[in-house]
Amino acid sequence: MNKAFISTEKAPAAIGTYSQAVKVGTAVYLSGQIPLVPETMEVISEDFSEQTHQVFKNITAVCEEAGGKIQDLVKVNIYLTDLSNFAVVNEVMSQYFKQPYPARAAVGVRALPKGVQVEIDGIMELPSTN
Repeated sequence: MNKAFISTEKAPAAIGTYSQAVKVGTAVYLSGQIPLVPETMEVISEDFSEQTHQVFKNITAVCEEAGGKIQDLVKVNIYLTDLSNFAVVNEVMSQYFKQPYPARAAVGVRALPKGVQVEIDGIMELPSTN
């Protein structure tokens, strides 16, 4: 199968040796997004809720560039530097997803790039064009 590399200016540019997403067939593998504002490449704020919203905005932009929408995500991995923020993640996530929700994992980590509090990656299955 051919691989297509997804890139959009509506999400932060890759800050390492990776692509924003890679499409193989109808599956799209999204790299982790952190709460960077695409235009400035700066962290949106220190507020956890604002950081989480920015991450979902960035993920939405990558999903759309790949030809899908955030609701097409089938698996989401959430990395948190403080697991006590999990309730906030649920609240914010409920504003971006409707049922059926994607499968999800949440993992507590010691640190994330640029000192942010949250990073999210995922796998999207594009709808059939038949």
